Amino acid sequence: MTGAPSEGTSKNKKWLLHVDGSFTTQGSGAGIVITSPQGEDLEFAVKFRFKTSNNEADNGALVAGMKIAHEAGAKHLLAYSDSQLVVKQVEGSYEAKEKSMVQYLQQIAELRTSFESFQIIQISREENVKADSLSRLASALEDCRRHITIQYLPNPGTALTIQAISSITDWRAPIIEWIEKGNLPSNRWEASRLKSRAARFLIQ
Repeated sequence: MTGAPSEGTSKNKKWLLHVDGSFTTQGSGAGIVITSPQGEDLEFAVKFRFKTSNNEADNGALVAGMKIAHEAGAKHLLAYSDSQLVVKQVEGSYEAKEKSMVQYLQQIAELRTSFESFQIIQISREENVKADSLSRLASALEDCRRHITIQYLPNPGTALTIQAISSITDWRAPIIEWIEKGNLPSNRWEASRLKSRAARFLIQ
């Protein structure tokens, strides 16, 4: 008999994460595209408010993407990057020598424990167009008037800050409702889970 997938089966579905970093004379940033098991795309442009190299921006993009995917509820994450260096270092094929790169890899290793499964795959730049466009947008602009969430990281280790969000219809809406108005779901388990997820976000 064929029917809807069980809750256990649904939980085992993978979330997809496409990331890319960008470094320009105007600054650096990251582009992140997270695809839920239901096929919904969440797009993020992350502006780094600290100096980075191009390789550091690529690593920072992966760190930020993993954090957001975890907060969105991902348990099984499949990440894609067009940076051979990032993929090989995360896999352990390449050794990181610079202090900053070692620190990023430590963060990534810690974040991996947040997921039941994690895998990273190298893809071509042509296959990473969305993330690439978002990363260039984030690095080039201080103000963005498109309907894209702009995230700001004051330094590599801080929590993410959601800023300038309007017309929210996705997973961020309950978080904002709780932070701004104190509204929680009626289900006690969902309310507890929402509080835990919202703890790492600030709204300015």
